[in-house]
Amino acid sequence: MYAAATESLIKQAREIKEEELQRFCGRIFKLLHTKDVSGDTVDSLQRLHLIVSASKHARELPSDLVMKLQTVLRSSSSPEQLQVLSSSIIQQSFPPSVHSLCSDLSQDSRTFSYVASVVLSQAGNKEDVIPLCHHLLKSLESRLSDGLISKHALPILSEMITVYPDILTDDQVNLVSRKVVDWLRYASMQQGASMSSGGFFSGPRARQPAPLTEVDGVVTGDFFTVLCVGQSYTEDQWMNMYTFSMIKGWLLTYDADGTTNTESDDRSEVDSSVMSMVSATSSSSRLLPPKERLREKAFEYCQRLIEQSDRKALKRMDTELQKACIIESVSIIDIICGEDPSYVYRAFPCIKALYGRLNADFTYARTLLPIAQFYLNHSETAAVDSEAVFCQLFSHCPTEQFNEPMLAFEFVQFCLLNSSVLQDRVANYRQSFPNLLKFLAWNSSGLIGEFVELLPSLVAPDTAIELLHTILDLPCLAATLDLQHRSSCYQTLDRTVWDQQGAKVAACLDAFRQPSYRGFFLYILRPEAGTGDTIDRLNLLHEILADMAESPRVVQCAQVVPVLLHVYFNTVTQKADEKMMNQLLLVLLERSSLLYNIKTFNAEVQKVFSTHLQALCKLHPPLIVDQSREILEFASIPANIYSKEDFYTHVVWVIGEFLSVSYDPRCTVELITSFFESLEAVLFEITQVRQSASPPGFSPRLITVLMTTLAKLATRSQDLIPRVTLFLSKMRTFARSGPVMACYSEEDTEEIITRAHELINLLKLPNVAQFVLAPSAGGDGPRWHRDTNASLPQAMRAVSGLLHRHSSFLPT
Repeated sequence: MYAAATESLIKQAREIKEEELQRFCGRIFKLLHTKDVSGDTVDSLQRLHLIVSASKHARELPSDLVMKLQTVLRSSSSPEQLQVLSSSIIQQSFPPSVHSLCSDLSQDSRTFSYVASVVLSQAGNKEDVIPLCHHLLKSLESRLSDGLISKHALPILSEMITVYPDILTDDQVNLVSRKVVDWLRYASMQQGASMSSGGFFSGPRARQPAPLTEVDGVVTGDFFTVLCVGQSYTEDQWMNMYTFSMIKGWLLTYDADGTTNTESDDRSEVDSSVMSMVSATSSSSRLLPPKERLREKAFEYCQRLIEQSDRKALKRMDTELQKACIIESVSIIDIICGEDPSYVYRAFPCIKALYGRLNADFTYARTLLPIAQFYLNHSETAAVDSEAVFCQLFSHCPTEQFNEPMLAFEFVQFCLLNSSVLQDRVANYRQSFPNLLKFLAWNSSGLIGEFVELLPSLVAPDTAIELLHTILDLPCLAATLDLQHRSSCYQTLDRTVWDQQGAKVAACLDAFRQPSYRGFFLYILRPEAGTGDTIDRLNLLHEILADMAESPRVVQCAQVVPVLLHVYFNTVTQKADEKMMNQLLLVLLERSSLLYNIKTFNAEVQKVFSTHLQALCKLHPPLIVDQSREILEFASIPANIYSKEDFYTHVVWVIGEFLSVSYDPRCTVELITSFFESLEAVLFEITQVRQSASPPGFSPRLITVLMTTLAKLATRSQDLIPRVTLFLSKMRTFARSGPVMACYSEEDTEEIITRAHELINLLKLPNVAQFVLAPSAGGDGPRWHRDTNASLPQAMRAVSGLLHRHSSFLPT
């Protein structure tokens, strides 16, 4: 969210009238014609940029102002601040300025980069950027001493091929590949000339360029890379750094099989001004086609970076740069090996040694991901065992680095990218979901989208039930991780620091370090599945963590659980067999009462349970008979109504819908009678009318569902019809009682009375009632409702006719 002042400015910019905008543009046009650039000019351009960027649709500016902004943009003598603002305004405005800007592109590097940004942002197709592309390639071929435009050309070229990868011809790809090799491999080894401050002692010797050093201070003895350190850099060294930043994208886009004319390649390389200065290149490398030679030099460059990353950096900033270079280098080597498998055997010793050096250092955890990707892609080719790599990756990284947001995002992205391969080839991938979910528990809002995609790949028959329990316990995991993190930061004896966290957190920290509770927390923090679906005395864990229930991290984590549950059930119902279906139903019944007490969390989870309870029973109706004892026990407890009404209502509904011999021949009269008697007792208890009774704490919907279910069961065991009819006849007294009238609206009470009378009338014709209240399994098909020859419409017409002919059937 923006600050209030910023919101106000944006709102004013969006609501500015067209007439006012035109007057403001006219004022800016006059200011731009003055010779001196004033602060008023800059301020007005900034305001105009806010206006055009804050609007959803492009604002149309006067043509004369657009022309003037283009003039300012294309003039190398214009102040850079005006060029930046002009470029930004033109990009957001209408009409597009692509063709007019491409007509005469500037040779000035700074001006060209700002013009190119406008062209790329407004181009509608590849043809719009072809002039810009030709100008870029011409600048790359140029050998002028002031060829500074090349440094700005590479980022533009990189952006261009990202959007339009087919914009370059094969010859142009070869041209760029040759130049990239030169910049990547043959940069100078001396620092750039520094600006002298003058003075008596300044002279030729003082201004001589110094040699470059490694990150540990040793003078560089090999070719230049981005890890070489200097006070200033030459232009070819800058080109080296720019080239390394784009080489990965270039290889991904154009490093495909194919050869070019070797003779012309050799001739162009010999003509190169840089190549003519270098005599140390092997003849075999010179004879390679441009694409293959680029692979070779990029491979050597990355190997050199990996060697340099082993040096002890003098500055922390250089240590971070080493990590970034490791990630990029291993990724580039991976791409090269994918294009040419012969590099795999050259790369593996280097990658293996790198992994051995880094795997125990958790500060380098991010660098293990590209290494794991390399093993995943090429270990079979090289016949190398990769099990230890993935065991380390999935077992230790999430445990130690769950609170690193960048690692969490990249780790989950790695799993998403390779989910199908990981399922097939990495044994402990699906077993590691307790560890992977630590990333989500700590970074729930940032990773929920990724985990929605990832979760189906973690569902396996042998761990599906444990995964369900783990998802339900995700807020407990968030609370435990929070306590673990705090506990590692604060020493036990430093009570003042503990007390500063608040009395509730301090009490939870005490409990976290209690040996008697250690088993609970060890299970919640387990690194992999297989130690049991859940734990006994889960309600005790909830009591221990009760003071963490209002923690923002825990509340935020609880909000993602219903989303994951929907994904889980939609996935598991496609794979589940009969045994798993029964297990899932038992978990729903059990865990509906065992949830971490967070505001709205229980209600939201029970809504999900209700939805998927229906889906499970519809997929496998015999579940009601299979788990009749547990379902009957759950439905017989009136207290379940008050703590989980929505879920209880759905349980009652599935009993009435699927407890039928048409779904399962094991459904006996005795079983139906036992369910009927239990539900009758519950309905009787909650509808008792006493003068001292408090208003009902449940919805009218529950009453109508219970009545309908009892009627359905009675039609399947017709000896029960007199009992249910007598009971339903008393519902008017309940609905008209004082406590009920005080709690329910008139519409609600009428709904209860009407439903009772409808059911009584139906039960007077038992065979018709059985057909209407419990149609066959195909009763929800379109034919039953559209085909006039089908039995359901005929039955409904028959019942309607009977009710109209016999007034004794009508409600009194």
